[in-house]
Amino acid sequence: MKNKSVVVIGGGAAGLIAAGTAAENGASVNLIEKNNRVGRKIMITGKGRCNITNNCDVQTFISNVPVNGRFLYSAINSFNPWEAMNFFESLGLSLKTERGNRVFPISDKAVDVVDSLNGYIEQNGVKLINDTATALVINNGNLCAVKCKGKTYEADCVIVCCGGKSYPLTGSTGDGYTLAKQAGHTIITPKPSLVPLESCDSECKSMQGLSLKNVSLKIINRSNGKTSYSDFGDMLFTHFGMSGPMILSASSHLRDITAGKYYAEIDLKPALDFEQLDKRIRHDFTENSNKDVSNSFSKLLPRKIIIPVLKRWGVPFDKKCNVITKEERRKLCEILKAFTVDISGFRPIEEAIITSGGVKTTEINPKTMESKLLNNLYFAGEVIDCDAYTGGFNLQIAWSTGRLAGNSASI
Repeated sequence: MKNKSVVVIGGGAAGLIAAGTAAENGASVNLIEKNNRVGRKIMITGKGRCNITNNCDVQTFISNVPVNGRFLYSAINSFNPWEAMNFFESLGLSLKTERGNRVFPISDKAVDVVDSLNGYIEQNGVKLINDTATALVINNGNLCAVKCKGKTYEADCVIVCCGGKSYPLTGSTGDGYTLAKQAGHTIITPKPSLVPLESCDSECKSMQGLSLKNVSLKIINRSNGKTSYSDFGDMLFTHFGMSGPMILSASSHLRDITAGKYYAEIDLKPALDFEQLDKRIRHDFTENSNKDVSNSFSKLLPRKIIIPVLKRWGVPFDKKCNVITKEERRKLCEILKAFTVDISGFRPIEEAIITSGGVKTTEINPKTMESKLLNNLYFAGEVIDCDAYTGGFNLQIAWSTGRLAGNSASI
């Protein structure tokens, strides 16, 4: 009996593990990758450090997947975060767990993750082909080959792992959606997730480059006053609005952004309650009693946010600290405990870390990742309509679905 021939389309996280797994099971595997090297998107994840997974149990994991988390139960149970960690360590990649259970290579280099996966597919005899898949070849309802720009590759099974539409320079240009549609699949309209947020507030531009650490964030829906997201951690002001870990996470909780619907409320001093903050301000003003208030904030606030705070406060910049009233101090505390920034929209999908949307999950068998519409066609990774919060969850989706698809297609 001849070995099964499997074609994997896309050499990203899901494609690499799917190809290696299928080959490890004895299949003859061709991995089609249009870039001149695999793992381009892995290289830029986690700011080049690669947050490969989250060191948590299955239930915690699923709770961090807001879009179609239940669909992933079989995949995550068959290759959970701890098994993924063991897998990478078996390839010689040493790991560490940081705040929020985020797992990184000890070297802090994403290239080491890519190199270990490269070694995995080479060791198992995967044939890496630099070409672009253009169509599935389907004869009489049977999938039999993948047509590429260069040539056509026959296959018993095909695994589509082309990613979404975020970061197109890494090769994620929506090719997988085209192939899925050819097989009759429904594509849930792709939209950005884990993406920076835009703001009309001109103050953001003046604070460009300011990184706030250990602050509290709430995203509030102005129409009903409800908090759509809250977090504690780091964020960044940019020329267009806001970015950074908390903002990226917040973006995946927001739906149908229209200008004015949401605003961010930042507690710049979360470690101090109102009375403690007032006491701290009184101390600073006493220390600088004969100075202008505009020159008395250097110990309290980062330089770039001082002017925006003073403008909102409304007290003349040259007013002396020793004549600031109790009521003026109270207003200042209110601003520092709830510094607001209007949100006007998402940045473009090309700047998103993850694409929300993709192949409809009800058309995929969750126990195998096989298409319910066309036998021997499988999907894995971001091409599927599943996305999670930041913290290594999205890469784990790629590892788990890729592993399951690789096993299903080759056995």
